[in-house]
Amino acid sequence: MGKKVTIQDIADALGISRNTVSKAINNSEGLADATREKILQKAVEMGYKQFSYLSALASSERNAAESTKSRQGFCGEIALFTTTFLTNSHFASLMLDSFQREISQLGYTLNTHRITPENRETLTLPITFSKERTSAIICIEMFDQTYDEMVCALGLPVLFVDGPVKIRGDTLSADQLYMDNTSGILALVNSMLSKGIRHIGFIGDYQHCQSFFERYMAYRGAMLMAGQPVEERWCVKGITAEEIAEQLTALKELPELFICANDFVACDAMRVLCAQGWRVPEDVRISGFDDAPESRNAMPPLTTVHIHTQIMAFSAVHLLMSRINQPSLDYRTIYTETELIWRASTEF
Repeated sequence: MGKKVTIQDIADALGISRNTVSKAINNSEGLADATREKILQKAVEMGYKQFSYLSALASSERNAAESTKSRQGFCGEIALFTTTFLTNSHFASLMLDSFQREISQLGYTLNTHRITPENRETLTLPITFSKERTSAIICIEMFDQTYDEMVCALGLPVLFVDGPVKIRGDTLSADQLYMDNTSGILALVNSMLSKGIRHIGFIGDYQHCQSFFERYMAYRGAMLMAGQPVEERWCVKGITAEEIAEQLTALKELPELFICANDFVACDAMRVLCAQGWRVPEDVRISGFDDAPESRNAMPPLTTVHIHTQIMAFSAVHLLMSRINQPSLDYRTIYTETELIWRASTEF
């Protein structure tokens, strides 16, 4: 087995700092696009773990795509279905940058189609979508089980990045891609417990999507395995700022730590608590998930879980291309690595 390529190896090969390479690979801010591209290309060349799938893709799926491209000039369109506008703060925005770059090299274009509330209510496709031109569909922020089942029935390869909650064991006839929603929260809870923090709550609607559900269950599971009771009054089932404010205001006392379903929920919770006169982290600690730019700019900066969007993008390409080339494959669910980031919002 060859030597495992590290971030330091890439830094040494390019004559730059390890921190600069880490920023490029983790899609952190503060790097010029040209520098980021040079680092990522070197990481691919050296076989860094997050890009190791490319060699397999090159030997099979890439060859199939190139063959089709040479005959047709292009392979087709990938349709992006989403119910929301993906701002730069959404983890999927950075993921889609890499995803679009990769599929364009394989001869595909990416077209975005917004699924409106009317589309969901009437189970209709957006008027901008053409099934005849579409080779596959990638779905982001698509959490309506009934509508998603209709999309799966179109007879096209479909990939869901996150998806509707599987609280009753429901699943979809499609490939699915998730970030690791469990490890970071398990590590956070167990670290807090080891420091004497016993009263821990959760903020977020666990029925909103599968990722929220998995984060909630990781919190409950960590508490259960440690023999610690879960106080239901500290499980705030809200997602909008108004829902969170209403439920937090009704609490007569707070836990020592609130784990939030994502960074936006955490930032809303901190604003509510601050308005009520509570201090973070002196009176209550707060953590989030996603490592959105808001988590770094919050006051205090937010402990969170970083999503490696590059590997999510490459995994999405792999899932879609292999599905296009081998439609009869069993459906797959893939999880990509995440990383717990400690910041001031949970300090002692």
